[in-house]
Amino acid sequence: MFIQATAGISPQPSFSALLTEPAVYAGNRLNCIEPDYGQIIDPKMIRRMSRIIKMGVAAAMDCLKTSATEMPGAIITGTAYGCLADTEVFLSKMVENREELLTPTAFIQSTHNTVGAQIALLLKCHNYNNTFVHRGFSFESALLDAITLLQEQHALTVLVGGIDELTDTSFRLLSRFGLYKKDISSNRALYDGAAKGTIAGEGAAFFLLSAEPSGKDYAQLNGLYTFYKPGDIAEIEKNIQSFLSAHGIGVNDVDLVITGQNGNVNEDGIYKQLAQTTFKGKACARFKHLCGEYPTAASFALWLAANIIKTGVVPSCTSVSSDNKRPGRILIYNHYQNTHHALYLLSVC
Repeated sequence: MFIQATAGISPQPSFSALLTEPAVYAGNRLNCIEPDYGQIIDPKMIRRMSRIIKMGVAAAMDCLKTSATEMPGAIITGTAYGCLADTEVFLSKMVENREELLTPTAFIQSTHNTVGAQIALLLKCHNYNNTFVHRGFSFESALLDAITLLQEQHALTVLVGGIDELTDTSFRLLSRFGLYKKDISSNRALYDGAAKGTIAGEGAAFFLLSAEPSGKDYAQLNGLYTFYKPGDIAEIEKNIQSFLSAHGIGVNDVDLVITGQNGNVNEDGIYKQLAQTTFKGKACARFKHLCGEYPTAASFALWLAANIIKTGVVPSCTSVSSDNKRPGRILIYNHYQNTHHALYLLSVC
């Protein structure tokens, strides 16, 4: 598959630049740096959109604009949490009004497929439209569906994205489970020390995929593979080796490995072990200190990898070790809570 274009809204100024001046945050929560939506979406529509809808629509529209595509053959989104802010509004009104005289708007916009639906409404797109809500595999499921559509020639291009938002309520609830670090000076210090917890994040990233090269593609998506709850590190290593072998290459043929380290001592052990075995001696990068941890964070990693291949530049803020070589092939390995594991392979077109 070929990535014709990509666009992302994240806690970094990713909407207009490739992490040249990364934002620094104090504490354990990262919220998106949002663009001027009035330049992208009809101001009359903006008033009726919640924050996650604006983020998703803006990223999707910018992606299509970059590729000069007016109408995608399909729209597929992946989200684990959906439209949390609208869900909170609807539930609050149920309690306050004792389930009487409820406005239907908040309920309609609380459903997980709202972002994909709004994109279709704005484009007047009547093509295939689907949303996957598969926890840590939500974005990967959307991508697999897009790849299947293209392989079966049901569409020439597919707009696919991963979106999740962070609200005050969701942050408080997830904090109760001990998911986030309590004492952290800034996101730059995420990997310092060995403590439990990570930092909260959010984002929206969209990609326009095609089975045919356009001559101006960002990168080629060679493969995607997921596996669930591996028994031990040996099984993870076996899956990585099998994935690369299926594409006729070995670890030595990979120029850069992007891992999903999130600063949680209980989850980063896997990446550290792989750095001493399977990935030993490889140029490595990481990304969750820039976008935070959330179920569809791998979409930010794919946005990053596609831009690295297109520009040939590995942002210094992501690099752990580098050989100063222009990456021609990138492997992304990410897991969410050591349950949902995903591998991506990208290369120069």
